[in-house]
Amino acid sequence: MSRSKTDSGKRPVKIRPPSPKTAPRQTAGRSLSCEPPTKSIIQRRTQSLPSPSERSRLSRRASVRFVDSLGLDLENVKVFKSGEDPFVPEHVLFRLLMNAELASSKGLEISLPYLKPMFSVQPGDCSNFTERLCCQQVCLERVLCYEPGIIGIVQVVNLAFEKEVSVRYSFTNWKSCSETKAYWVASKFISNGPCCDTFRFHLPVPPYILHPGAVLEFAICYKVMGMQFWDNNAGQNYKLTCQSYNLPVPKECENSMIHFI
Repeated sequence: MSRSKTDSGKRPVKIRPPSPKTAPRQTAGRSLSCEPPTKSIIQRRTQSLPSPSERSRLSRRASVRFVDSLGLDLENVKVFKSGEDPFVPEHVLFRLLMNAELASSKGLEISLPYLKPMFSVQPGDCSNFTERLCCQQVCLERVLCYEPGIIGIVQVVNLAFEKEVSVRYSFTNWKSCSETKAYWVASKFISNGPCCDTFRFHLPVPPYILHPGAVLEFAICYKVMGMQFWDNNAGQNYKLTCQSYNLPVPKECENSMIHFI
């Protein structure tokens, strides 16, 4: 059998599988691999964490501000002029004096002011109290002195249901005066006397008058049925004077008292 020219002119092509060591051929811009392309990992600093230089700059600008519940400043700057003495509260001066006494190793004493009635007996304890009440229609019965002020008990004859009791008082020898209202407490019968109403009043005592020698004066006014009745202690007014007494403090209480103040 004869071969044709076309068959004799062709040579057989050998097919050989690629070597496993040969790297896959790449086309321009694309990879023939099935694996996803690798990306470089770039570590980036978070924005909430400042750098050391930024932290040092922020620390220099940091400040502390104290405010109350309304956001107002708690600090108060007071500028004193030359020759102007600052005001020092009395409790601070008292503590400084106590510390000075302790430092000098002397016995510690506290000077306490108090108001003392200039009448020796309470008016309600006098034998002629009922007689005075029937004559004046109003009488001071008792005075109680304590630190915030004065409490007084007054008896008035029950002349009518509508009535008013007030107290006029002065700390300046009547150069100026004030008036306060008394309040009804109870009704009672006085032995061998008329039916009376009990009133109670309170006189505040300002701290600035609590120095030895200060005097409090007062009188009582009773208004009923368009009339006025007064009890002014037979024209002399009721007077209380401020005095002081020294209270020694035991040695075992000195340190605890300093901490308490």
